[in-house]
Amino acid sequence: MNIENNIFSNESILAWLKFFSSNTIIDLEHVKILDITQKNKNVVPTVEAHKTTLVFTKAGDDDIFYRLWNAGLGDCEVWYNEGNVPIGKIYHKKAADMINRGINASAGMLIVNKKARNTAKIGLSNELFQKGSIHYVGSEIRSIILNKMMIAPQDNICVISGESIAIEAALLASEGNVTAVEYSNADRNTMEDNIEHFCLHNITIVDHVDENTMKDCPIPDVIFMVASASMNQELEYFIRVNPQVRIVIYTLDFTVAAGMKELLEPFGILNPEIIQVSVSTLESNNMFKQQPAPWLITGKVERFLHLV
Repeated sequence: MNIENNIFSNESILAWLKFFSSNTIIDLEHVKILDITQKNKNVVPTVEAHKTTLVFTKAGDDDIFYRLWNAGLGDCEVWYNEGNVPIGKIYHKKAADMINRGINASAGMLIVNKKARNTAKIGLSNELFQKGSIHYVGSEIRSIILNKMMIAPQDNICVISGESIAIEAALLASEGNVTAVEYSNADRNTMEDNIEHFCLHNITIVDHVDENTMKDCPIPDVIFMVASASMNQELEYFIRVNPQVRIVIYTLDFTVAAGMKELLEPFGILNPEIIQVSVSTLESNNMFKQQPAPWLITGKVERFLHLV
């Protein structure tokens, strides 16, 4: 069975499953299968969240074990063989002992993370993000935003000027894609740093929204945007390409929030939910410090209008 020049087929995946089930004592009932020969697959967050991951790789991935070790996953056990077919002797090492070993053949390997928590990360601490030009929204507020977005693993998402939202959305949409729209060059650079830091492969960065910049991006199922002067043009585009798109809008401006129902009505969004989120934290001096209190507007088209 030669799979060196071929995407992993159902037949080859079953063969690798049988190989590992016959040669290890690991219960494969709850194995997560991840083919990282597909460009939008994220190995680090997947291994973090699953006790057993069957990873299919291609030759030439020289730093996969270093990325695992760098993310604090050095104690994960790796089961593998030599070559590109599921036969022969099986080897067993920790990821930390393999950081200088690349992948020399397209093959499957079993990664066991005994410390995995099979729960989605939501509302990451801002300390985990890369420092740069971006002023991140508070983690508690971000967790509410992500809840309102209702992200499914297969969703395609567009995030406009919401950098930490884009990162967490990419972690949640493990089978989907995120398009991050960043108008500022400095913010785009910080986004690139975060993408590398979190080892994400399902985010594309663009500098604005129009037919040309978005033509190669997946049509989004969910939109998150910070209210801006270009919001009408952005809404017109997204609703035209997907009338069923779900929309979450963020603003700190009371006037914008108060006028949102009137603004959205021409787009067929008739009953948006508008809430304000307020979070206060206790400081070391026993005084409460209030974070900025944004309004969140959520909705979808109820009466489709012909947009041209």
